[in-house]
Amino acid sequence: MRQIPFKPFGYEPVLTKEDIIPVKKKKGERAGDWQGVLKRIWHLVDEQRALLVTVLLLVFVSSALALIGPFLLGKIIDEYIVPGKFVGLQTMIYWLIGIYFFLSLTMFLQNYWMIGIAQQTIYRMRTNLFSHFQKLSVSFFDKRQHGELMSRVTNDIENVSATLNSSFIQVFSSILTLTGTVIVMLMLSPLLTLLTMTIIPIMFYSMRWITRRTGKLFKEQQQAVGDLNGMIEETISGQRIVKAFSQEDRVTDEFIVKSERLRRTGFWALTYSGFIPKVMNMLNNASFAIVAGVGGLLALYGHVTIGTIVIFSEYARQFTRPLNDLANQFNTVLSAIAGAERVFSIMDEEIEKDEATSEQNTVLKGKVEFDKVSFKYEQSDDDHTIRNVSFTLKPGETAALVGATGAGKTTIMQLLARFYETNEGQIRIDDIPIHELPRQTLRSQIAFVLQDPFLFEATVKDNIRYGRLNATDEEIMDAAKQANAHDFIEKLPEGYDTVLTADGGEISQGQKQLLSIARALVADPVILLLDEATSSIDTVTEMKIQEALERLMEGRTSFVIAHRLNTVRQADVVYVMDQGQLMESGSQQELITQKGLYYQMLNEAKV
Repeated sequence: MRQIPFKPFGYEPVLTKEDIIPVKKKKGERAGDWQGVLKRIWHLVDEQRALLVTVLLLVFVSSALALIGPFLLGKIIDEYIVPGKFVGLQTMIYWLIGIYFFLSLTMFLQNYWMIGIAQQTIYRMRTNLFSHFQKLSVSFFDKRQHGELMSRVTNDIENVSATLNSSFIQVFSSILTLTGTVIVMLMLSPLLTLLTMTIIPIMFYSMRWITRRTGKLFKEQQQAVGDLNGMIEETISGQRIVKAFSQEDRVTDEFIVKSERLRRTGFWALTYSGFIPKVMNMLNNASFAIVAGVGGLLALYGHVTIGTIVIFSEYARQFTRPLNDLANQFNTVLSAIAGAERVFSIMDEEIEKDEATSEQNTVLKGKVEFDKVSFKYEQSDDDHTIRNVSFTLKPGETAALVGATGAGKTTIMQLLARFYETNEGQIRIDDIPIHELPRQTLRSQIAFVLQDPFLFEATVKDNIRYGRLNATDEEIMDAAKQANAHDFIEKLPEGYDTVLTADGGEISQGQKQLLSIARALVADPVILLLDEATSSIDTVTEMKIQEALERLMEGRTSFVIAHRLNTVRQADVVYVMDQGQLMESGSQQELITQKGLYYQMLNEAKV
């Protein structure tokens, strides 16, 4: 970890990749423990210790100046204004102006630098969270709404940001001001101090009653925001399906229910928290009335001076103001802790383990073995999704996986890429168990061409280059030509530099598939996984895709899921899956001759 330099002015450190480190739990810390949450936030702030100490010193100075100002004003009244002594009054006024000027300056600097610290800390937290997302397994994302996860990166972290930007300084300043004020008040008049502090028990019980309710409500509010974001993201992503099945009213009703939950929890959270400033203002006015009334009587009998009453009145206001500030900031802190809990709960999720013993740059040839492999998805009610599957595919061979929906074909591909871990048995590539291969090594030599290709909001060139980031423009164009995509790319407004919208909405499904094939060609994989790559495509486009796939599969170990027979005919071996089991294997002609399950599937397809 590089040291971030101390730059008081223009403080703007930029993190590099080496600074992106997860904030690990320490013993006794957990996401649901607010003390543990605060400790973990402190570990993030700790990287900027020097600047933070400077800010705290400025807070101390500003608190001291805030105490000196009223004291000096009282002395001016007693020693210059009441006796009518004007010699030296001008100097004292200059001192008073200077004190308040430096008070404003220190407050500006501490806020300016604290904003820098807060934003850098939030930047680190957000980057760590996003980096952690990249280390989590596919199964983690399968079990959660994507919009709800997005809410953790945006809304929850912004709540933490709001607290660090203002509440940290406010809380520290309020504590210092409160302590200093009580000390000076005791020096001036113990009796008035005692009367002023009679509001503390009332304030304590009021705050206790309110915060017992707001803590739970703010946590529920954050959960409601996440649920609503998840529903919105899901609905927008599936808008075609919503409209195709005329479900607009249903999703609107669902949105209203979730939005009502957020409205209700937000209403009561803000209503209860809104009691705090009202209660504090009432107590502030009561305290001022007590000081003014009792202080006036004491002044009449000569026990205190007019200046002392002025000083004490100002200190009484300063005594209740930090209490009020602390009460107000308590709500912000509660909301931030609720948000931080949700962030750290993701950070506590176990990442993909890599027990690799092979070298990082191991070059694979493509021999694939499944040895009595069984697997079950966590949320599945079945005993196993696939059971006791065994086969061996030689380097460069093509295997067709056929079977009904849910037979386990896609699961075999998911296990081969280590998106999921087997429950039983072993998968080997080139006689090496895949758990001994670094995931990056394994996946860098595997390419997917899926039924529904995904494109990023980027240029056509960058979408193809996603297969191998160091690919040259010439290699990208060559891959596009081999994928039969070059001609339609050239007709786009900016050719290869045309920026596609999210998921390539302005090009056809077949064209998106051709780009995904070009991406796979650029990756130059050893093993190729084709998941119904030619489904839902017109006949003309299918011919182009089929021709591109033949080029892509040449010399590579390939697994093909397909319902159409063209790919099956070209396969070296056909694996017939049924209810998670490998029922038959062999060439197409061999399976037809056996007149088993595959033969039955062919006859049913002809009917």
